[in-house]
Amino acid sequence: MTSKFGSEPFMFNKDLGRPVKATDQHFTLSDADGSPVIPLTQEQKYIFDTKGWLLIPGVLSSDQLDSMQEFITQLHTSPESMPDYKRSPLGGSTQSLSDHPIALGFLNEFVYLPYTDGRGRPLANQDCYGYRLEMSAYRYRIKGQGSFGPHNGNGQMRFPGDHHRYHCLPGKANAGLVRAIWELMPVNEGDGGTIFISGSHKSAFTAPESAYDPNSLLWETYTCPAGSVLFFSEAVTHSAVTWNAAHPRIAVLNSYNSIGGRWHNWEPHPRLVAEMPPLRQTLFRSVHVSENLVG
Repeated sequence: MTSKFGSEPFMFNKDLGRPVKATDQHFTLSDADGSPVIPLTQEQKYIFDTKGWLLIPGVLSSDQLDSMQEFITQLHTSPESMPDYKRSPLGGSTQSLSDHPIALGFLNEFVYLPYTDGRGRPLANQDCYGYRLEMSAYRYRIKGQGSFGPHNGNGQMRFPGDHHRYHCLPGKANAGLVRAIWELMPVNEGDGGTIFISGSHKSAFTAPESAYDPNSLLWETYTCPAGSVLFFSEAVTHSAVTWNAAHPRIAVLNSYNSIGGRWHNWEPHPRLVAEMPPLRQTLFRSVHVSENLVG
């Protein structure tokens, strides 16, 4: 039986060139609250692979948005009102975004690879995710905040230790270090959402001088209702720009990596992790591959 996550690309395991045979049991199929993972559609996979970023609009309900907007606003304006260990996007209602079913569908496809640790067991199961959440932050920008600072690109030409990479073969792609931005307020045309040079994660050439002009036609962006999620590979050229809307930009930024890789110097508070459901805790296990499996 093949898996709903991706086709059947030929990937070597660590046993003299035998191929990986991925089935659903190689993937975590539900989140920490028991909701089923939502796989990406073929169109969504194609868009992300082609552009290096993918927007999925209108994911969160109005009740979820009300709670999350309130929490991030409190975290930003009066953090002293919260216990120290909860002063993080993981410390309130936005914690559930860390393993939201749509995020897991994306991560199963573009971050997790169904290899074994060399001892015959896949690196994910129904008690353990196959990737790590290596940083969680938020943005609360008012009009005039934020600035243009383009970075990254050329990810297909980078070695694995760089993390800002993108590798692919027919039927499978691995996006390296990725980010999910949950937009908790609307982003309208001209507001100042994240901008991208689409396809630059695979570029073989140095960017032209026009890439340093935020008004260049090289740059693309998005509009979306509140409660949308934006996924992108850190290998794609991207930047913030100045926020222009009257309402604040309220967003949660979660970065993910393979269980054997780490870029950010960040750790959640141990007490906060200890209070999470067991499956969610596996997003924060130590950085290594061999025997790094729960369950």
